Amino acid sequence: MASVEIKEDLYWVGAVDWEIRDFHGYSTKKGTTYNAFLAMDEKVALFDTVKKPFRSDLLHNIRGVTDPAKIDYLIINHVEMDHSGCLPEVIELVKPEKIFCSAMGKKAMLDHFHREDWPYEVVKSGDTIHLGKRSVQFLETRMLHWPDNMFSYIPEDRLLISSDAFGQHWATSERFDDEVDGSELFMHAAKYYANILLLYSALIQKLLKNVQEMGIALDMIAPDHGLIWRSQPQKILEAYGHWSRQETKPKALIIYDTMWRSTETMAKAILDGLVQEGISCQLLDLEGTHRSDIMTEALDAKALIFGSATLNNGMLPRMADMLNYMRGLRPANRIGAVFGSYGWSGEAVKQMNAVLEEAKFRIVGPGISVRYVPTHEDLRKCVDLGREIGKAVRETE
Repeated sequence: MASVEIKEDLYWVGAVDWEIRDFHGYSTKKGTTYNAFLAMDEKVALFDTVKKPFRSDLLHNIRGVTDPAKIDYLIINHVEMDHSGCLPEVIELVKPEKIFCSAMGKKAMLDHFHREDWPYEVVKSGDTIHLGKRSVQFLETRMLHWPDNMFSYIPEDRLLISSDAFGQHWATSERFDDEVDGSELFMHAAKYYANILLLYSALIQKLLKNVQEMGIALDMIAPDHGLIWRSQPQKILEAYGHWSRQETKPKALIIYDTMWRSTETMAKAILDGLVQEGISCQLLDLEGTHRSDIMTEALDAKALIFGSATLNNGMLPRMADMLNYMRGLRPANRIGAVFGSYGWSGEAVKQMNAVLEEAKFRIVGPGISVRYVPTHEDLRKCVDLGREIGKAVRETE
């Protein structure tokens, strides 16, 4: 993909990764982008680089605008390797006067690349540098989602270069939000939030408050992944407000893994009870549904119900994986319940309950365990559990 001018004398010079299908456990069915930005001014500044295999794409795009050797400053908003993987090669070519980064960014670069001789220039929130006709203001955003993250704001262009915030994993030939289908765009944005940033929701609340208090005027938000928000930057800010407050709908997910379909039969009976209470719900079989897609649906679901058969005195492996993944992302203010079938021991239900207790879910019932194949009476109990969960959901909405 060729460079694209996003503002006068400001260019997207990143790379599109059409083939990636997994991003450390997050399914990227439609690829991603590694966005980098070039500001042409009295001082030429490059904001971030790209993943190492895409170094040639970056340099080709820069050369479409200027000679890379004319770059004066590197501004490193985030040191994760999808944004800094080719940094040593770029520095060798560019020989920048200064590399601007946060204090934790400098530490991360030293830990990654072990180069004490690079021209680091540490900045903090509120610091400003001048490129010529435009300036760059910095805002540290620690743990969104690494300790080194920061934003770069260009007030003259009302442009926020937002590192990993407000991004999406989505490879497209288009560069802007108004060039693609809006519903699909927000689906990718929600998936990104649910699987990367949900854990840091309290920090995002503080960040959004700080941005408002600072009176930062925005025409455009340029994240390090996905589409650039030029037509509706306020809309993604509002969405982050809802998601970071962990606002939910009267919606339930029944997430299960089954061995000989007994647990699946129980899941359908629980769904019947939820429907009787007017709750929107989905059956999500772990055999065919990726953990990251489940977390996307869980972003606005009030109730999460987990079912697993017992195998070797424990949960089925996919359920153990799902619960471990979810626990790390820390969804809050959720209602939970568990169920499952077993042959001769039945530990899965107890183990699933323990995870929900640790995650501070409001747990409905002790869980339902059925030996081998559920009877009509067993399924009636499952329907009753679904109704009980549904009533609990309606009480909270």
